[in-house]
This record gives sequence, structure tokens and C-alpha cells, in this order.
Amino acid sequence: MVDNRYATAIVIGSVLSLLATVYLSVAVGTQQWYQYCSPRVGGDWNASELQEEFLKGEFDEKTYSDTLFRLNGTMGLWWRCVQVPTDPHGYKEADPKMTKCVSFTLKQQFLPKYKEPGNHNSGEDLLRTYLWRCQFLLPLVSLGLVLLGGMIGLCGCVCRSFSPTLGVGVLHLLAGMCTLATVCCFLAGMDLLHRVSDLPEGVDESFGWSLYLALISSPMHMMAAALLVWAARSHRQNYYRMTAYRVA
Repeated sequence: MVDNRYATAIVIGSVLSLLATVYLSVAVGTQQWYQYCSPRVGGDWNASELQEEFLKGEFDEKTYSDTLFRLNGTMGLWWRCVQVPTDPHGYKEADPKMTKCVSFTLKQQFLPKYKEPGNHNSGEDLLRTYLWRCQFLLPLVSLGLVLLGGMIGLCGCVCRSFSPTLGVGVLHLLAGMCTLATVCCFLAGMDLLHRVSDLPEGVDESFGWSLYLALISSPMHMMAAALLVWAARSHRQNYYRMTAYRVA
């Protein structure tokens, strides 16, 4: 027999876990993690050439970064997008509805980063390389941990056992830490990229709503973990007390 307090904690924790998982899944699949706002498209460069190279050219960090800076780009874990100018010479404002996106392939996610973007002779920047790889792998690990926790919890319900709840709570805690680490790695990587890149004058940077979704999902997973761990430990202590009382 499970006390109503513990059952309530498990239900609330399960709801928080479900919401956090949905938020993280949406964040991973969208491109609004970081965005740039260019004051005006145009100048001494051709926007149509940048767009063509961005969409169909070879993968190069400097090329796509410069295009993101100049064409109101947005960056995600799997996507990079730019707003296509209505004027082929880029002297008119870009239309937000004319957004073109290119996904990072699995191979591109593991390519090394260089100390000078675009210059392969400058040497590999190990810090930026591993920050990039971690920001790609950690959210997948987080979702995997939550899925594993859900399967263990489901098996516990089928077997009518309260024991797996503690393990499920620990898995949710690890998932929340992985999500938080994802956001930290992403922000650190973007900061290092800006330090080694030349941002055009007047370009504004801001966080996107996808990053905030990931940031929100982390404490929600941790709160779910706290509720599940509390319910499991309190139920176990109560069970031992009741057993000792009956024996006595």
C-alpha cells in the first residue's frame, strides 16, 4: 500500500518529467538557439552570393558564420538558417518569411574546429571542438536517460514494485545535469567563436526561444528527480518502520 503523499509526488514528478522531455525535444529539433539581427543587408558584398554559398557550398565554419552574421541568421544544434533578401543585391530588408535552413550532417557534427575559422593551417582548437561535440551529444544522452527511466518506471508499475523509483529519480537528475551542460557548452562555444571571428558592425546578438526551452527543461528534470527520490526514500523508511513495528 502506497501513502497518498508518495503517490502524489510520483504523479507530479511524472508530469514534470513529461513536460521537460517535450521541451527538450522541441529545443533540439529547432534552430532558434542563437540569433543575429543585421541592421541592413548590403554593402560591399553580394548577399545573393553569400546565400548561394551558404545553401549549396561546401561546409566551412567561416563561410556559414559570416553569412549568419550578415543575413539575420539563427543557429541551432542541428540547423543553421538565414533570411533571404528580396533584393538580389541585398540593399532591401530581408523578409522574415523567406528563411532558408541547412542542417548539420552527422559527419559535420564531428569535424574539428580551428583556431582561425576557415584556416586549416592554424591548428585545431580542441576546446571549441569538444564543446561543439558535447552540445550535440549531451541532449541525446539526456533524452536517452529519460527514456530509460520511463521504461524502468513502467516495469515497476507492472510489477507493482516501488523500489525502482529511486533509480528513476537518479536518472532524471543525470538528465537534468546533461541538459544544463548542453546549454553551457553551447553558450561557451558561441562566445569563443565570436572571439575569433570578425562580427560586422551593428550586428545584434540574442538568445533564441529554443535555448530557453532547453534551459527550462533542466530544472524541471531536477525537480522531478527530487520528488521521485524523496518518495522512494520516505516510502522505504516508512516500510522499514512498519516492518520493525510488526516484528516487535
